[in-house]
Amino acid sequence: WVEMATLDPWGCTWVLPALLSPPDAEKTPGYWNKGARRRLELALALQPAAQRAKNIILFMGDGMGLSTMSAARIYKGQLVGGSGEESVLAMETFPHMALAKTYTIDRQVPDSAGTGTAYLCGVKANAKTLGVSGAAIYGKCRSTFGNEVDSVLHRARLAGKSVGIVTTTRVQHASPGAAYAHSASRGWYADANMPREALRDGCKDIAFQLVHNTDINVILGGGRMYMTPTRTPDPEYPEDPDQNGTRKDGRDLIAEWLSAKKVVCVGEEGMCLQAQGVCHRHWLCSRWQGARYVWDKKGLDAVEDDSVSHLMG
Repeated sequence: WVEMATLDPWGCTWVLPALLSPPDAEKTPGYWNKGARRRLELALALQPAAQRAKNIILFMGDGMGLSTMSAARIYKGQLVGGSGEESVLAMETFPHMALAKTYTIDRQVPDSAGTGTAYLCGVKANAKTLGVSGAAIYGKCRSTFGNEVDSVLHRARLAGKSVGIVTTTRVQHASPGAAYAHSASRGWYADANMPREALRDGCKDIAFQLVHNTDINVILGGGRMYMTPTRTPDPEYPEDPDQNGTRKDGRDLIAEWLSAKKVVCVGEEGMCLQAQGVCHRHWLCSRWQGARYVWDKKGLDAVEDDSVSHLMG
């Protein structure tokens, strides 16, 4: 049998009936015809969203194309004793779905840099290039200049929105990097990873661009070693030299980021009193903002939402 599906109270996903059916139900035409009819009825009854979204969160599974989703769907179904194909992933219950091609223009099989540029900047590019158009050539620093393209994150920030990046990989990786960096090579994580010619021609590494290109409110992920001078011990793994800083220019980008985010006291009548970077609890002050850097859960838990405008960790 096929039961009627309904929208959840928030109108975000379909609440689908159980996938289990009586023995041999799939062998009858009525099973499929009734299911098709109900799905068509749901599609016809769907109303366009009447409210404007307040926030947008883009979840991206690196390399998660249609074949990967199919494998996940089958595996999910098999875990509960089915053949697998009849299963449904949570994302497949959304009332609105779409497909996008995120290929690169010079290779059959793309990489995270070219695809990241495609879905974040809306422009197809060459493989291994980041935040630049197809006119930029991989590994050629000078081809970057004049061929930069802006991401949706950068445009949102220019429009006055708060923006952030949260990733399970390094924040300088190609996938999140396309949100803020313009680089002829996805591998130029720090200046130590760049050829002398690129440094001489004026190109900046991706970690440098993370701090200086776009005013990002939230930056959470890995990649601390690319932010600090060479041989700087990692706070979490101080005994492991492989985790030490790698920058040859001697710059501490974390410190630069913190110093650039001045403490601003915001109140009903504008700026409030502040001394030594700390806002006085004046009656006019409705909130006080500042930047915080954390590297462990304890530090993250200590962050108060109403006191921090920028967070890196």
